Amino acid sequence: MTEPSKKRVLSGIQPSGNLTIGNYLGALLHWVEDQDLYENYFCVVDLHAITLPQDPQELRQKTREVSALYMAAGLDPQKATIFIQSHIPAHAELAWILTCLSPLGWLNRMTQFKDKAAKQQADSVSAGLLNYPVLMAADILLYQAHGVPVGDDQRQHLELTRDLAQRFNHIYGETFVIPEALIPRAGARVMGLDDPLSKMSKSTAGDYHAVYLLDPPNAARKKIMRATTDSGREIRFSTLPEKAGVNNLLTIYQALTHDSNEAIEASFEGKGYGDLKKAVAEVVIAALEPLQRRYHQLLDEEGYLEQVLADGAERAATLAEKTLKEVKDRVGFLAPAHRWPVNRDC
Repeated sequence: MTEPSKKRVLSGIQPSGNLTIGNYLGALLHWVEDQDLYENYFCVVDLHAITLPQDPQELRQKTREVSALYMAAGLDPQKATIFIQSHIPAHAELAWILTCLSPLGWLNRMTQFKDKAAKQQADSVSAGLLNYPVLMAADILLYQAHGVPVGDDQRQHLELTRDLAQRFNHIYGETFVIPEALIPRAGARVMGLDDPLSKMSKSTAGDYHAVYLLDPPNAARKKIMRATTDSGREIRFSTLPEKAGVNNLLTIYQALTHDSNEAIEASFEGKGYGDLKKAVAEVVIAALEPLQRRYHQLLDEEGYLEQVLADGAERAATLAEKTLKEVKDRVGFLAPAHRWPVNRDC
């Protein structure tokens, strides 16, 4: 394996639900800030999205939306390969090969699978939900990624990826880079506005759970002003469960202003929670305004988004197919005598 001049990073977001300020502060913002440091591959993981039923038309629309939001947030197609997961057939092919190496016990231990399966009827839980972490492993290993930006909820999946890579390397010879977790900096874990003890999620129902990246200013302000706090008045960073609401608002404020704990606490000395919420609303709206403007510009520029995604798919496929060819050779698959032409327009 030839080492790239920069360490390679891969990550992605599902095109289901609406991207939130939690996605922005916990993922997108860090991708943008670090894009000069790494060789970047960022995909919209639409194959992952269908582990739960999706409306086909909405899935297509959300896939374009998330792709555009990547760039609206500041990802530069000249510095990052931006592509759609399903445009690269190698993801599904490698996922099957890795599935055949995955002990069922490993998959049954995945916390996210157990949590999601517990919310469904036993006979309606899809095999895709069980195999979700294997597809995630294929995503990462296809690109020989050195690092993967992950939050706490994805660390177990990355550990499975490392285990599968090591298992394949042990059985078939050195093939895959063993990826490391890139733990986001402060602001990575934004909690629900209505439930500050649970992580903000784009799939959680509730009118006041999250501020979405495409929310108009009045909607964003209303949600923040309705945020859960407590009966006190002191505005300080805290790890106490009863202060989780205030701490969450301070975390959002700090992630957008980059002020220190001490400076923020001093600025709210003698003020109430209403003042804090108004200040958080203003910095959130100020951050979303240029992002939303750029998003609409991207969609209005006919053909631009499609060209970026086509170019990204071509670059991604070059690397993915190289890895898959090596994997197939090591597994023992007979190489075809002729390579059928690939229609890149599909």
